Amino acid sequence: MTAVPAIEVRNLRRVFRVRQGLFAEPRQVVAVDDVTFGVPTGSVLGVVGESGCGKSTLARLILGLLPPSAGDVLVDGKRLADLDRRARARLIQPVFQDPFASLNPRRRVKDIVGMPLAAQGDVAAAEMARRVAEMLARVGLSPEQGERYPAQLSGGQRQRVAIARALVLRPQIVVCDEPTSALDVSVQAQILNLLAALRRELGLTYLFISHNLAVVEHVASEVAVMYLGRIVERSESEALFRAPGHPYTRTLLASVLTPEPGLGVPDVGLGDVMPDPANIPPGCRFHPRCPQSFERCPREAPPAWATTGGFAECHLLEKPAPAAVAGAAASQRQLAR
Repeated sequence: MTAVPAIEVRNLRRVFRVRQGLFAEPRQVVAVDDVTFGVPTGSVLGVVGESGCGKSTLARLILGLLPPSAGDVLVDGKRLADLDRRARARLIQPVFQDPFASLNPRRRVKDIVGMPLAAQGDVAAAEMARRVAEMLARVGLSPEQGERYPAQLSGGQRQRVAIARALVLRPQIVVCDEPTSALDVSVQAQILNLLAALRRELGLTYLFISHNLAVVEHVASEVAVMYLGRIVERSESEALFRAPGHPYTRTLLASVLTPEPGLGVPDVGLGDVMPDPANIPPGCRFHPRCPQSFERCPREAPPAWATTGGFAECHLLEKPAPAAVAGAAASQRQLAR
């Protein structure tokens, strides 16, 4: 019997209508386009891609903060659209990028962490205080820090508060949307180690969204690469970083800055064509920027071809048919004569 994935996304699509002026027709911006995947219980799926590729929109759709234009999101086998807000909160919780913006500056830390429990409406005051104190201790905050306001804490401490608030209901799934990008590098490592420890202790499943490939390589068991609203490659983390299958993935890896002096900013060969979700090109949507594009790319959208540990949507991965291979070999023999 196949285990039910913690998160299952089926043909998810989200289209925004953007007005260009008083008399102009609104344009359609396809932020997420026919995305399908599952996340096994207890694993970490990292979602990477450049700004504007649809990562954060995907997170908001999975959290139920945005309604999809088409498709379904299932959490623990239950359709998200069929659950009320309290039931959703018990299953899935977010940790956002900027902890200061996501915390109420007028509430004490202990009240912020206890807010999800209060919203459920069925937790006694004594039990709420006990669970808040327990969760603050789990994330490394003292009772004295629980009496403070967010402005009295450092950036790393504020993110610990956001994590405690997300976990106080003991959800099964946590959606982390750039949870370390607003923090110093040394603090990033502490928060990542904390998230990893909590996943092991509480049996959590993470959807981890980031533009930082080094962070994703460290935390994710699988990686999904998004480009213009689609997942163009998905693979086991080790396989993807060792042998990426899609040219866009190789470009992302080549664009990572290194601390070696004198190297400067890497030239990844993408040119000056920027992706436009309101004007998605035909065929392979990466072909206007792809250094390996050929005549088939603008005509046909590539299917998902199997790679080591996953798949990638790229015509370059197509295996030639046996007859074509035999014909090519015969041609080579004829040329050799």
